[in-house]
Amino acid sequence: MEEKPNYVKRTQCDYSMSFKLGVVREIESGEVSTVMVCRKYGIQSRSTVVNWLRKFGNFDWENQTPSNMPKSPEQKVMELEAKVKLLEKQKTLLEKQSYIADKKAIIFDMMIELAEQEYHIDIRKNSPPELSNLSGNNKKKP
Repeated sequence: MEEKPNYVKRTQCDYSMSFKLGVVREIESGEVSTVMVCRKYGIQSRSTVVNWLRKFGNFDWENQTPSNMPKSPEQKVMELEAKVKLLEKQKTLLEKQSYIADKKAIIFDMMIELAEQEYHIDIRKNSPPELSNLSGNNKKKP
């Protein structure tokens, strides 16, 4: 009868920062793959190495392109076209918001005029220019 070796459950390992950076450097230089690094150093999970690459590597995970690799003219054009489309959408949104704000200001102004006529009261502050200059000068004096 064959005896099976006792299975030892692996525990979480704490790796030093220099070790992590060395592994990331090896992978980014193209010497080895993530799977090969796991086998070589006995790292339990490939996702551990991928996390190190995300934290310490030069790869731009947000745009999925290496940040140190030069982009082709076609890639640059595509990125600029995407930015132009985004800016055009933002512009139209801001124009709509500006139009709505202008209409609201006109409506509020009309409401104030109606209220002043209906109730015979001054809602707006109507001070002569001379008084407003004097009040501004009083505030500026120490």
